[in-house]
Order: sequence, then C-alpha cells, then structure tokens
Amino acid sequence: MEAVGRRLGLSITVVCGLAALGVPRVVAHDLKLVGPFVNSLLVFVPIAVWLAVVLWKRVPNPFLTLLVVGTIYGVLLGVTHQLLWTESFDGDPPSLGGSLAGALPPAAEAALLRIFAFFSSLVTGTGVGLVTGLAGWVISRMVPGFRPRDH
Repeated sequence: MEAVGRRLGLSITVVCGLAALGVPRVVAHDLKLVGPFVNSLLVFVPIAVWLAVVLWKRVPNPFLTLLVVGTIYGVLLGVTHQLLWTESFDGDPPSLGGSLAGALPPAAEAALLRIFAFFSSLVTGTGVGLVTGLAGWVISRMVPGFRPRDH
C-alpha cells in the first residue's frame, strides 16, 4: 500500500477521503434534500478540492491520482445509490419497458437494473476522475508552481 501511495503522491487514506467528499451529493440527490443551486455546489466543490489538493501536493502524476480518486468515488457512488435505492424511488423502483417489460421475473429484473445502475455509477465516477485528471495534468504542465516534484 505504501508503494501505491508513493506512486499516487498521496496516502490511500487521503485518496479515499477525497473520493468520499462526493458522497454528500449522492445522498442529497437520492433523498431529494436540496435544490439545484446547493446540488451544483455539492457536485463541483468536491471536484475543485480534488484538483486543488493534487496540484498543491504536486503529485508525480496528477492524471493517475485523480483517475484513482474518481474510480473510488464511482464505487462509493454505486454503493450509496444501492443503499438508498428504495428511498430514492419512493418505493416505486424503475422497471424494464418496451418489449422487455415483464420478460423477466421481478427479482431478476430488479437485480439486473441494480447491476446496471452500479456499473453506471462506476463509469460516471471514473469519467469524472478522467476529465479532472486531464485538467490536473494540463495545469501541472502549464503552471510551473504546480509541476510534479522530482522524487
């Protein structure tokens, strides 16, 4: 684990902590606790913090570090959505439609939808990490004060 932390430039604890900054938005969204403005803050502030920490710490590879943060965020996103599934849909979860409506037993349909939802969350988190990582990489190359430290 220490070698991974060195490669990322941050400890695994910090990487997971950064990823966890996105969980309040998931909870607030799934439980419909906030309006659009607060939701936007909960979306963008954690990502800005990810980027600021990685640039401030001058990690060896901002792209890799933020990709890992995003992937862990995706896992947390998927798990949180699963935990709040019933509340999120007010007891009326989604179902397959069109020619697939009723094609599967209800339990199989629910499992299939949950599996796809989890992997969708994983892809979303990884995508956020990828885009943020690209931004971090570009900024670290363009701004001398944010260039990775020589190790």
